[in-house]
Amino acid sequence: MFSPQGPSLRELAVQALSSVERGYDLLAPKFDHTPFRTPDAILDATTDVLRPLGPFGAGLDVCCGTGAGMRVLEPLCAGRITGVDFSGGMLARAAEAHPDAEWVRADVRALPCTAEFDLAVTFGALGHLLPAERPAIFSGVHRALRPGGLFAFPLGAPPPLASAQYWALLGFDAAMRVRNAVWRPPFVMYYRTCPLGAVRDDLTAAGFTVTTAPMTRLGRRADGTPRYRLVLARKEADGPG
Repeated sequence: MFSPQGPSLRELAVQALSSVERGYDLLAPKFDHTPFRTPDAILDATTDVLRPLGPFGAGLDVCCGTGAGMRVLEPLCAGRITGVDFSGGMLARAAEAHPDAEWVRADVRALPCTAEFDLAVTFGALGHLLPAERPAIFSGVHRALRPGGLFAFPLGAPPPLASAQYWALLGFDAAMRVRNAVWRPPFVMYYRTCPLGAVRDDLTAAGFTVTTAPMTRLGRRADGTPRYRLVLARKEADGPG
C-alpha cells in the first residue's frame, strides 16, 4: 500500500491525531509516496475528457496539495496556472515540483479571487470538506471563474453493497466519526459524504449548469456503468460574478 519512501505507521498515527492542516503539513514530504495522492491514471483520464472542451486560458487547482493536478492543467491551459491550499507544507512541495506555477495559501472556503480563471479542477479534496461546507466552496469557485468557465472533478461510482470495498469505506468513515467525537482537533476525512446527487444539487445552487461525462480510460463496472465520471460544472457565459 505504501512505498518504502512513504510514512511510517507512527507518522500516520501522529497525522491522524492532528488537525487537517497540521496533519498535511507533517505528511507533505512523503505524501507523493502514499495512496492518498491522486493516481496518474485518474489525472490522465480527466485530461482526456477535458481536452475536447478546451482550449482554456488560466487554470486553478482547488485544494492542490503537492501539485498533482498540474499534470492536468499544464497541457490544457495556455495562461497561468495556480494552485491553492491551506497547508504550507504541501504548497512548499508543490512549488519545488512545479516552479513555474503560482501557489496561494488560502482557505478554499473563502477563495481570494474573482473572475480570474477559465478552468478549475480539484482532486481528492471533497472528503475533507463537510457537506455543510460545500455550498460556500462551490460558490467561491463559481466566483473565481470567468463567465463560461468550467469546474471539473472526478467522482467514483459507489461500490456495490455486497463488496468488500463498500464495507471497508463504511468502516473507515465510522471510525473517523468516533475519532472526531472523542478527540480534538477534528480530522475531516470521509469517503461516503459526496454522492453525485447531493454534489449536483450544491453545484446547481451555486449557479453552475451541471453535466457529467464517463471517464472511459478507467473502465466500466460489471453492470456496464462507468467506474468514474467527471463532473462538469459550467458557469453561464453571461451569468453574474
